[in-house]
Order: sequence, then C-alpha cells, then structure tokens
Amino acid sequence: MTNLILVLRNIKSIFPSNRSYSKNFKKLVDNRFEINSLTDYEVQSIWKAYDISKKAHSQQRRRSGEPYFNHCIEVASNLVKWDMSSDVIIAGLLHDSIEDTELTRENVINEFGNDIFNLVDGVTKLSDIKFNSREQKQAENFMKMFLSVASDIRVIIIKFSDRLHNMQTINYLPLIKQRRIAVETRDVYAPLAHRLGMWNLKAELEDLVLKTLEPKIFNKISRKLSTTNKQMQKYIDEFSFPIDLELKKNNISYLIKGRSKHKNSIYNKMNKKNLSFSEIFDLLAIRIIVPKLEECYATLGIIHQIYTPIHERFKDFIATPKINGYQSIHTTVFGKNGRMFEVQIRTREMDKTAEEGVAAHFAYKENININDRDSINKHVSWLRDLVSSLQNEENNPKEFLDLLKIDLYEDEIFVFSPKGDLFQLKAESTPIDFAFHVHSQVGFNCITAKVNGKIVPLNSSLKSGDHVEILTSNNQTPSMSWLKYVKTAKAKNHIKRWIKRQQEIESVQLGREILDKALKKIKKTKLITKISENPKDLGFSNIKLIYTALSSGKITVSEIISKYLDSDLDLENLDDESLTSKFIRKARRIAKGVVIDGIENTMISFGKCCNPIPGDSIVGYITRGRGVTVHRGNCTNIPSSSNLDRMLNVEWNVGNKESFMVRLKILGQDRKHFLKDITESISGLNINLVSVDIKAKEGLATGIFILQIRDTRQLNRIQNKIKIINGIIDTQRM
Repeated sequence: MTNLILVLRNIKSIFPSNRSYSKNFKKLVDNRFEINSLTDYEVQSIWKAYDISKKAHSQQRRRSGEPYFNHCIEVASNLVKWDMSSDVIIAGLLHDSIEDTELTRENVINEFGNDIFNLVDGVTKLSDIKFNSREQKQAENFMKMFLSVASDIRVIIIKFSDRLHNMQTINYLPLIKQRRIAVETRDVYAPLAHRLGMWNLKAELEDLVLKTLEPKIFNKISRKLSTTNKQMQKYIDEFSFPIDLELKKNNISYLIKGRSKHKNSIYNKMNKKNLSFSEIFDLLAIRIIVPKLEECYATLGIIHQIYTPIHERFKDFIATPKINGYQSIHTTVFGKNGRMFEVQIRTREMDKTAEEGVAAHFAYKENININDRDSINKHVSWLRDLVSSLQNEENNPKEFLDLLKIDLYEDEIFVFSPKGDLFQLKAESTPIDFAFHVHSQVGFNCITAKVNGKIVPLNSSLKSGDHVEILTSNNQTPSMSWLKYVKTAKAKNHIKRWIKRQQEIESVQLGREILDKALKKIKKTKLITKISENPKDLGFSNIKLIYTALSSGKITVSEIISKYLDSDLDLENLDDESLTSKFIRKARRIAKGVVIDGIENTMISFGKCCNPIPGDSIVGYITRGRGVTVHRGNCTNIPSSSNLDRMLNVEWNVGNKESFMVRLKILGQDRKHFLKDITESISGLNINLVSVDIKAKEGLATGIFILQIRDTRQLNRIQNKIKIINGIIDTQRM
C-alpha cells in the first residue's frame, strides 16, 4: 500500500498548506493511490466534489442518526475498490445531491462538466424507478432502467454501489421498507450484477437479502460456517500441498485461494436439492491464479498428473468465454479418501473480470482502450440488442419484462456452426434459437436441423459442443407453435413480430373482402372511394384500420355503410347477424380481444360450438389455414390430446375494472311475479341487467337474461341466489 505520508505530500503539493483535509477524504484518496496514481487535476476534482457534497448534505441525517454525507463517502469508497475512474468516483460523491439538496443541474455542469452531470442525473433517474408496483407499471420501470444501463454502463455501477451500502445499513429502516428493498435487490440488482459479471457484488447482495428476509436461517448458516471453516481449510491445505511443490518445480508463480461459498448459495442448494449442510461441503473448491494464459494449461496438466480427473466435469471457459466475459478452466478431481475438489485456473486479469465483471474494464482509465471497450460491449451487447429490437416496434413493456427474465436468469451452452463458428445460447435452446442467432431470415425459413450430422426436430434441445446445421426453404414461415419451445429472447421477439405483421396483413385482406362483398350486394361499390378518402368519419386515420376493425368484429358493415351512405337502405340483413351472434360479438368487443402467448391477436376465430366469451376458461388451437380458434376450456369439440403441439395458452385481454356480459337461461314455473323476483335478486347484487326475453308455454317459463358482471365469482353468486327463488327449476350459463 502506498505510504499515507507520500499521498498526503502529493495532496499538499496541490493545495495551500493552511487547508485542512478530513480523515475520510485522506482515506478515500489514499485507497485510490494504492490502485494507481492520480493526476493533480483528478485529486483537485475529487476534493472539490467531496467538499461540495459535504456542504450540500450538511443538514441531513440518515435513519441511523449518522450524517447523510457518510453514505456518499461509502458509495465513493466502493467505486474506489472497484478501480473506477475519478469521474465515476466524483459522480458517486454527488449521486444524491441534485435529488436531495439545493444543488442544481447548472451547479454540477459548471463545476464538473456535462459527463459527470449525466452520470449523476442517470443515477437520480434510476433511483426514481420503483419495482413494487403492479405488473404493467413494473414492466415499464424495468424498461426505463435497462434503457439507462444500455446507454452508459457506469450509471448502473454507481447505482450498484448505492444499493450495496443501503443494504448494508438496511436494519435502521421500518420492517416493511426493509422487505421491499430486499425483494427489489433480489429480483433486480443481484441478477443484473451476475449478468454483468460482477460476481462478488452479486454474492454480497444476495447474502444481505437473505440476512434481511430470513435472519434466523442466515444466522444458523453463519454459525455452522464458523465451526467448519478450520476443518475445510485443513482439507484444502492437504490437497494444495503437492500442487504447490510441482508449480514451484516448474517455475510457475501462482496464488492459491480457497473458494468460500456465500450463505445464500448454501441456502439455495439446501433448499432446492434437499441437501444437508455437510453434503454441500462434500465438494471443496480452490482457485489457482497464474500470470500467463499458457501457464493455465500447464497448471491443468500438473493437477491431472497428481489427481484423477472427472472428465465429464471439465470445462474450458478460456477457449469459450461465457456471455458475461467470464474466463477460467474448471476441472474436478478426486483427492485423498475419494473427496472431490473443483479447481479453477485463471490469470490475474481473468480473476479480476470474474469477480468485478464489467467494472474491471473501466478500471481507473479515463480513455478506455480498444480491448477494454470490446469487453464492455460483450457484457452489454445482449441488452443493447434486446432494447434495440423492442424500440424498432411498438414498445411493449410487458413483453420486454418477459424477454428480460429469459436473458437474466438462464444458463448458457456453446454450439458450433458448420464452419466452426462458436455461438452462445441459453440452456435448452432449440435449433430455431440457433437459426435466429445466425440470421433472422435463416430463422424465418428453417424447416429442420442437423445436429452432429443427424436430422432432428426443430423443438430438440441443444447441448454444449453440438455442431448445428440449419436446413431452410423459401416456402417456410414461422409457426405460432414455435413460441412454445424457443428459449432465447431474440428468437421469441422475431417470431412475435413476424406473426403480428402477418396478422395485420391478413386482417386487412379479410376486412377488405367483407366490405367489398357487402358493397356489391347493395350495388354501391363506388362508396369505397368515399370511405377511403374520409376514414376519420368513423374515427380511424386510414382505411386499413377500418378493414382491421371490421375483420376483428369491432365494427360492422352496417355501421360503416350507414355512416357514408346518404339514402336510407334496408341494412337490417346486411350483417347476417342473429341476436345470439350480436351478443357474443359485443361481449368480445368489451374484452378487447384475447392474448395468445403474449401476442394481442387480431386474427383469431371463436369456436361456434361453444361460443366463448370473457370470463370463460379458454384454450387456443392452431387451425390450418384459419389461424387460431378459441374454445371454452371444457368444450367437447377441442381436438384430441394427440395434437398437443397445436394447443396454445390463451387468455382474455380484460382490464381490472372492466365488466363483461353473460347469458343466463332460467327455467321455472309460470307464475305471478316470476320476473319481478328474479330482477330484484339481480339488482340486489348491484348487477346491471342488459336485456330480458321471457316465453311461457304450458305452465313453464323460460327466460334469457343478459347480465353485465365483473367475473365468474359474481356469476356464481347470482346463480346461487336465483336458485333459491320459489318455483325456479334450473339456471344455466349459455
């Protein structure tokens, strides 16, 4: 460590001798000098930020009672430990200043320039994003956050530091707020830190989350670790001793580290694999750090000469790095008494990247070199691709959230193209996923695949090391069923966008055919010119939207023609719609359609056998030539289980406060006040009665009641109430 006196001498050479510097500032700068020397200008700038931030927060205190400025120091100190540049350290000192003090945008720009202001402003905007809201709002907030990350990765690194210190001091907050912040950290910040390769940060955040949400479990694991650490170290020392001798004999300088398991990892393994604490420590691990890449492989050879390797557990992440930049050789061997040891071998640079991830490539450099910039781009390219692809279409935050979860939480596999090019995919990816990673057009046209020289179905799962060849045809197009088994965000996004475009084309064609046929029927084909020139008369910006609305049942031919036709024609039979079909169409219009595997589908049809309406449990079936047919879940006409590949998840697209219509057939004795008793029961439950149709024959009354209700539970309540009315024989949903 650089001598503190030398550091202070450097500072004194810059500032007037009569100026006093706080202990915290000296410590901050001293730690920074330990990593790499600072220029005089950088020291001045850090001091200026330190001084301004301290004055701005001088009247503020944290929940613990300590000065708020202490938090700013801790945030900056974390950034120093992560070797960040002086600009990032300055932004860390100022990260809460604009939001929480009288310091203004202009103040920061005038003192430190636009770049540092943009960093501070970016952190402020991230701090405003809350993730505990309802799903759609949460999805929108995820999208905002990741747009920020994709534009400047330094912003999230500062936010990571802020979140880390907040988690370290979370015990001073009310319990309900502790839980909210801990859950947000578990679901958002820890997975993102992992995805960006910041393993140490991820591990510490997850341990702090466990300590907050499950304090008894955390303390129990901590106690067990403290009692077993000595024994574990003894095993590691015995295992390492012969390796140590051979490395010295071969003149390889090295550092051997024991790999401590973090508490949350232990808890997850005990939970998910139903293992005891002792079973988890059956596999011990060490890490060997060497100076040069070629010495990694030399060390591997030495270890395999001493101990018996388990070949199926060998992984070379140096030759095939993980998607977050991680590089290392992993080998598992049998030590004494059959105890297994996992050994990780890597260079110092690889170790730094493994522990600090994307932050390692910023280091203390103001001007990042080409190699570091390439590494940073690899870390965030997956995110930029995802954001870019979604920005090309209508922003759909819910879809973004679904795709993001795929990319954040999945493991990786490595497969090869016929030319030997390496592709990184999510675990259990299919040939379709591979095809879309090669090129979108290859994905659209893929008909089958060869894996390791053998023809396989498109829904087969790929494994690391597979050689994959895609066979294509210009006549092939994506199928809705592909969405059931593709794994990658890129493939899902391409397929959904293609299906949506095709549905738009088909709905326009269908609407045009319906309207043309109707106009020919009344011999008014020239009316199409008037409709085309004045679509706003119907509330649409162009005629294509009119066609789409017509094909999806949102408007009728009669409504269109009556709007543009001057004379009074009999349009009663033009739509060829019965009372029942009008009711069903209106009910479906309220629902705004259905969502099929996340796609708001305009080109669907409803099974006439069961006439599903909102509130019913429904399923979708891919009908060749007619898109997707929606049936009630209990419909007897749903095709057999042998066609499961053509079944899709379908749900109504109904808002929380929206109601839907339902038809009830009520059978009872024809008596006085029969209708009055039923309507009073309905109104007593605050349910809107839309229409009634009652017929009586031979002492039996049959009523068709159309009601507007919120959900099926409300429907069950009204049915139960009607059943106890005197003379009621039966009530059933139609």
